[in-house]
Amino acid sequence: MKAQTESTQLLRPKAPRKIKHYFTATIVVLLLWGSSVQTEATFGELIQGMPNMLDLLKEMFPPKWTYLDNIWTAMLETIRMALLGTTFGAILAIPIALLSASNIAKHKWIYYPVRFILNLIRTIPDLLLAALFVAIFGLGALPGILALAFFSLGVIAKLTYEALETIDPGPLEAMTSAGAHPLQIINFGVVPQIRPHFISFLLYTFEINVRAAAVLGLVGAGGIGHYYEVTLGFLEYDKTCMIIIVTLAVVLVIDYISSKLREKLL
Repeated sequence: MKAQTESTQLLRPKAPRKIKHYFTATIVVLLLWGSSVQTEATFGELIQGMPNMLDLLKEMFPPKWTYLDNIWTAMLETIRMALLGTTFGAILAIPIALLSASNIAKHKWIYYPVRFILNLIRTIPDLLLAALFVAIFGLGALPGILALAFFSLGVIAKLTYEALETIDPGPLEAMTSAGAHPLQIINFGVVPQIRPHFISFLLYTFEINVRAAAVLGLVGAGGIGHYYEVTLGFLEYDKTCMIIIVTLAVVLVIDYISSKLREKLL
């Protein structure tokens, strides 16, 4: 019995040493400290700026409720921009995602270049895209829609091809051995497995685009962002507060509708 107890103690794994956790915590603290020094961000500056933040909040409240009539049309334009941009981006993301997945496009010379282009698209911020399209097409909603379409393409295609690489290969192998055409394999073997994920990614991107479209007007790409620029430029913070409240209300409604759609469709 004593020998059995000793053998059990020998087989029991040793508890990890605490020095590893201390070392990790030290590295994290040093990284945070170094980042704060390099960016010149300190808690002292935050504390000194607190009175100014409180003064700004006092100027924002109460919001100017009568300003709602001026911004409602622009808010609807923002929603339309997000809807069109998300739709166009999702359509373009389907072939890009298929060509980026290593289990669908099995050759490296296919999915590596496509992934590189996709990473390039995702590298450019949506505000920079909007500014570039404004320089090409002029002021208006079209540059904002195109910027959101490219942004949606990058997000949806990235998430979709990563989900594609985790699908069950069994149906694909069975259809391939039965002599099915590649389009038939995608239609009957890939689409049923990826559809719930794709719908979830689509709704998630639309929620993000509503928020993003709200600030694209700062560079002349239409939507409610133009009113942000005007009210902040003239220090009319009560009107800015009204815009924030309307934007928040729209985002909450869209988030609620998206959650209900996920419950029904997924």
